[in-house]
Parts: sequence; structure tokens; C-alpha cells
Amino acid sequence: MSDAPGLEGLRGRTVLVTGAASGIGQAVCGRLAAEGAGIALVDRDEGRLNAVVESLGGNGARRIAINADVSREPEVAEAIERAVAVLGALRGVVTCAGIFDPSDLAPVAEVSFDTFARLLSVNLTGTFLVAKYALPHLVAAAADSGGTPSAIVTVGSTAGLRGHGKGVGYTASKGGVIALTRLLAFQYGEKGVRTNCICPGFTDTPMTGGTGRDPVLLRALRRGIPLRRIAQPEEIASLACFLLSDSASYINGQIIAADGGATVT
Repeated sequence: MSDAPGLEGLRGRTVLVTGAASGIGQAVCGRLAAEGAGIALVDRDEGRLNAVVESLGGNGARRIAINADVSREPEVAEAIERAVAVLGALRGVVTCAGIFDPSDLAPVAEVSFDTFARLLSVNLTGTFLVAKYALPHLVAAAADSGGTPSAIVTVGSTAGLRGHGKGVGYTASKGGVIALTRLLAFQYGEKGVRTNCICPGFTDTPMTGGTGRDPVLLRALRRGIPLRRIAQPEEIASLACFLLSDSASYINGQIIAADGGATVT
């Protein structure tokens, strides 16, 4: 960690991160570790998850790897209970778990039901399940803290804002995450839980399959982005951790596009 001041309130808090084994989720865990937070890392890829925990190093922080599929309700419920039992009061959640299927890019009439349903089950239902089982703990922790809010950060996509370019299942699932975020902010703000959504633009992660390193595709992508580059996971992670922190104490129900300006074109 640099000598720059840390984000207010993250040190010592427990945060649960789904999709923690790679991409944006891994980057969020790295930033949280640097800020001194306790981290429950959740992912269905157990081997990769354990490697990420090891890569974070010691630094006196509390960390736990939890192998779970966010689309399976019993696994989500158990993961959250285990996180609280091991790390203590839950103060933050970041829902990075998500999938993409290239077959979803076909015209709607050609996309299979199974593809559509699977994308919704992980991207949208998974976000709902994590929120459902985390919220009682987040509410209780906020009350115990004397009223300092807990926080949820969901991960949507610019696909959910623009409605084109990423396939019907992916777009519908991320649009649902955006709507769910607004509902959670409305229902639980008065109970001490802030909820906000980050909508990344194209980000260089394993889920994008290295597209951002293909020079031809990269040039095409850059033409639609005013900053003329794609995002790195750490840039999305910085925003997520800011929204988790007390530095964002009056931000609730916001949908923030982290896309280099692509949605203004």
C-alpha cells in the first residue's frame, strides 16, 4: 500500500466479494487487502480462489476462501453464514460473479432457452441471492456501529444501460441488476444499507477472452471510447472500494458507468 491516505472506514471491516477468483473480483480483493479490510472471497473455482487468497499475502488481515456457486441458494446462504462466523460482522458486499456465453450474441430468435436461463441464474439471480442473505447481517452491523451505513456494490454493465452489443441474456441480466440495485437502495437505505451499481464498459478480464489484446478488435473498441482505451480491472476495483467506504457515505441508489465515456457517444 502507498503512503496515500486509505479510503475512510474500510480498515478492519469485513467485506464479502463474489467472483473473487479472477477479473474485477480479484482486483477488488487486492484493493481491499491493501486497505486492511477482512475479506470473504467467494467463487466456484476453488483452485483459483485459493491461489488468489495466497497471492494477497498476510499483512495481518483476515481472509477466508469460500467455494460456492452464487446461482445455488443453499450455497449462498451457507457462504454468508460462514463468512460471518469466521470474520465477524459483515459491513460490505461486492457482487462481481458473472458469466458470458458467446452463443448469446446470436439474434434473439436463435438464442437457446438454456443459455438465456443460465446467464440470468448467475448474473441476476446470483446477485439477488447474495443480497437476500447478506442484508440481515448488513442491517445489524449498521445498527451496531451506531448508524454508519453498510454497503452493497453490484456489478452491472453498460450493456444493461444501452441494450445492444452484448447479447439478449447478458443484457437482460445486467439490466435486471441495475433495477434490483435501485430497489435495494430504496428499501434498505432507511435501514442503514447503501446500494450502488457499477456498470463497467469493456474491461480487460478473463471473461472477455483476451479480446482487448487483439490489435484489430482493440482498435475497433477504442473508436467508441472517448478515452481511447479499455478499462483495467483495478480501475473498476478502485470505484467499488470507494463506494464501499465511508467516503461515499451519502451515495445511494446510483448507477455509475465506468466506461471511459462510451455511453455518451
